Amino acid sequence: MDNPARAIILRNMTHDSDVLIVGGGLNGPALALALAQNGLSVTVIDALPLETRDDAEFDGRAYALALASQRLLQALGLWPALADRAQPILGIKASDGHAGAGPSPFVLEFDHAEIEEGPMGYMIEDRYLRHAMLQAMAETPRITHLSGETVVAQEVQPGAATVTLASGRVLTGALLVGADGRKSGVAERAGIKRTGWDYGQTALVCAIGHEKPHHGIAHQFFMPPGPLAILPLPGNRCSIVWSETHEAAAAIQAMDDEGYLAALRPRFGDFLGEIHLEGTRFSYPLNLTLADAFVAPRLALVGDAAHGVHPIAGQGLNLGLRDVGALAQVVVEAHRRGEDIGAIDVLERYQRWRRWDTATLAAATDAFNKLFSNDNPLLRVARDVGMGVVNALPGLRRRFIREAAGLGGDLPRLMTGRPI
Repeated sequence: MDNPARAIILRNMTHDSDVLIVGGGLNGPALALALAQNGLSVTVIDALPLETRDDAEFDGRAYALALASQRLLQALGLWPALADRAQPILGIKASDGHAGAGPSPFVLEFDHAEIEEGPMGYMIEDRYLRHAMLQAMAETPRITHLSGETVVAQEVQPGAATVTLASGRVLTGALLVGADGRKSGVAERAGIKRTGWDYGQTALVCAIGHEKPHHGIAHQFFMPPGPLAILPLPGNRCSIVWSETHEAAAAIQAMDDEGYLAALRPRFGDFLGEIHLEGTRFSYPLNLTLADAFVAPRLALVGDAAHGVHPIAGQGLNLGLRDVGALAQVVVEAHRRGEDIGAIDVLERYQRWRRWDTATLAAATDAFNKLFSNDNPLLRVARDVGMGVVNALPGLRRRFIREAAGLGGDLPRLMTGRPI
């Protein structure tokens, strides 16, 4: 800022909170904890009522946390409440083929023993992760959690971002953060446009119980309509993310539970024995959506508000938590230096940090989906040869494992398990 006197005035303005976060899912609360634990005051505005957000019933949803994301949760003090409920991911097997015909002979296998850090990641149920975050926010004095509230207007003024809630309440902060999903109202009201396209696929999501142990192995089975991910949960259970064309997915989702399982079994196979449904079934359309900018004056976007990618690599939440770690580090360090945390030059540090990583992963998931979600015989040969080459080269395989664990690139300190 070129006017030192104005900088002092802005730093001493009275705000309701230093940071206003719109979105109470997972990235918003994680960012709130990271900021509040480092001396900033935060208000989290969550459209869902608290009792809905903290529902203890198992609904089938779960997340694959990369090792780096687990370290962020450890650094925020959340992991002790989650460790006993998490399933370590000890291996990954990827193959392609057709429903009912089994996988091709070429199976790409990754083993956690090939890296020194431990498991590649952990599976954790949505209900446990949300509860741990809600409890931690409630126990953190610098966080104000407004549940059941929606933002209907926002404005940027000199020295402040202002939001108006549906209840009529008006709040101000030095920085406004959109953590409100792929259809981010914060981004839309700021005039930030999006780039992307529909994949012609819908994800079918559920959890299943099975007879045989999964041994902590995650499976990715690539079929012409889209991939099937089988992700280990504690006990003899797995989380399923199953991609089909929009038309096929709508028909399958409309079936009763027995019909749904009958459609799943030839794709799933019998390697875990007999299967049955646990929890609720979900579906959602798959698309790529990238915000044209991650920041604007007094405004930043994190998680799906900034980028929504294909779940083919299970990196959606991990990508968002990288945003959380990076934005928290940029804002906390600026605050310690006495800078205006909402100034565009400060926020552009975050954008520069995250744009390349996000664009690279978005391009990779897009390319993988196009490469594997088809039945072109030439591409099938190329896929099988490629998987064979990776299997035969320990150094390349180890690099893939480290990337899957989230250990590559310029990591924020929280994602290495260290405080900011």
